[in-house]
Amino acid sequence: MRIAVIGGTGLIGTRLVARLRAAGHDVVAASRATGVNSYTGEGLAEALAGAETLVDVSNSDYLDEAAANDFFYGSTLNLLTYGAAAGVAHHVALSVVGTDRLARTEGGYFAAKAAQERLIRQSGRPYSIVHATQFFEFIANIADAGSDHDVVRLSRALFQPMAAEDVAAAVASVAVGPPLGRMVEFAGPEQFHLEQLVRRHLRERSDLRDVKVDPLARYFGTNLEERELLPGPDATLATTRYDDWFRAGGMPNVALEGVG
Repeated sequence: MRIAVIGGTGLIGTRLVARLRAAGHDVVAASRATGVNSYTGEGLAEALAGAETLVDVSNSDYLDEAAANDFFYGSTLNLLTYGAAAGVAHHVALSVVGTDRLARTEGGYFAAKAAQERLIRQSGRPYSIVHATQFFEFIANIADAGSDHDVVRLSRALFQPMAAEDVAAAVASVAVGPPLGRMVEFAGPEQFHLEQLVRRHLRERSDLRDVKVDPLARYFGTNLEERELLPGPDATLATTRYDDWFRAGGMPNVALEGVG
């Protein structure tokens, strides 16, 4: 199967491309680094030529609603339009567990993601939307975002993170199957309070910043209820536990997935 991966050189994209190629698929890794820009349309027609499936794991470099919405709307509209012209039979998009709830209560970046999903659902194109929880590789970024000098202030919210490799496996499993016409959720096998796992992760890295629970702390500009980042009861759970990931040399922190 010929599969085009948009955002194919980022954290999830590189793992996804490697996994699909190992399974024998003809994969195009499309990103700005390879001359493809989903927002401007540069290189898209060539990247999608002959592709049966398009997988979008790209992301916005911006977290505010206006800028994120501008990227996701423009990029997704291009992918749907160019994909239809190329005869793509399955549009797969990676999104975030909790997007629908946070879009309603908080707006911001999550409202932009929700608008992206809505555009895909209403396009008439065959699609699948994958919701994944936060990545272990992103824990240090959560700490940095909540840092005020030597103190990290975090919500008491729960989350159920997973390894980036497991996210790639989840997206791959959906990409090689038929279009689902709906959203499916994937999550890690363990629940933690944000401050619990961030504190543990920092100590394991010999990072001495003090981690405190703060009811006013925001999560990348968003107020969180305790369970808003958790998956629903039908989510598929990955097998990699945090300790196993860390012992295997898990990445300490990462940049956002680059735009496509």
